Amino acid sequence: MIKRTIALAVLATLASGAAFAQSSVTLYGRLNVTAEREKVGSAKAVYALENNSSRLGLKGEEDLGGGLKAGFILEHGFDPTTGTAAASFWGRQSEAYLSSKFGMVRIGNFGSEAQLATGDWVSMHNHDTGTSADRLYAYFGSDVNKVAYRAPAFVKNLVLEASTAEGSATTKRTYDLAANYELGALKLGAGYNKQDTKKQVALRATYDIGAFTVGTYVQRDTNGIAAGSRNNLRLAGMYTMGASEFHANVGVAGKIGGVDGTKATQATVGYNYNLSKRTKAYTYYTRFNDGAAAVYGGDFSSLAVGVRHNF
Repeated sequence: MIKRTIALAVLATLASGAAFAQSSVTLYGRLNVTAEREKVGSAKAVYALENNSSRLGLKGEEDLGGGLKAGFILEHGFDPTTGTAAASFWGRQSEAYLSSKFGMVRIGNFGSEAQLATGDWVSMHNHDTGTSADRLYAYFGSDVNKVAYRAPAFVKNLVLEASTAEGSATTKRTYDLAANYELGALKLGAGYNKQDTKKQVALRATYDIGAFTVGTYVQRDTNGIAAGSRNNLRLAGMYTMGASEFHANVGVAGKIGGVDGTKATQATVGYNYNLSKRTKAYTYYTRFNDGAAAVYGGDFSSLAVGVRHNF
């Protein structure tokens, strides 16, 4: 009886070990903080510490066999300058997914596929975060209560995605479509999303030429920023030299619905020094010029120095 008990215990241990080997959980995160001299409109300049989308996350995946996998992502936003947690603890991202040769189904809270395929790619110097984030891109709709599908690669290096997010008593459902395609040094993206009368479509391209990377997107939206249609264009460039990166980008948004005083521009120059694969020190200057109608919230500029660490 004792031998049988020991044998069963050994078998149970081996079985649990095999199951554990088929799954994994990873802790990851980013701390990204800048010290800045900021100026809003005609007000006197102020000095501030800024959080640049710092986060802490857990992700895991289990191999269910037969090519089927189940996984999750839980991501928490926080401000390292104060230690303050975001109002919704897992508010940055919280999703479960199933994937197979037939594609991937995602359920939960996660960002716009259209924006990730277009605008996010072109903000290379600080990952579209903080005070130098792209203020001209029309981002709207809901990121919560989403169901998404990512198609298998019918064409090599082509990724197609679609999602819908639940509306509410006052807002309608959001629809989101995206495509990403890589052809060597050339990488292309397209995105479309719609919520009620708000809609936008954008196209993106980036190209690597030796030490240079150039990128651009163009966006057309209706009622995305204010009532009316508008065109938005951004150009960006990066030059790498050893551990150094030199960045510049500029964005121009046209009149909204043909209304005077609604044009706006944004320009950023920056320098990153990669201390390691996970840590960089950087500095940038960004300036946003709003039109007379101030539909984007007014003029703004900032001179910043920062440190980013990924783990």
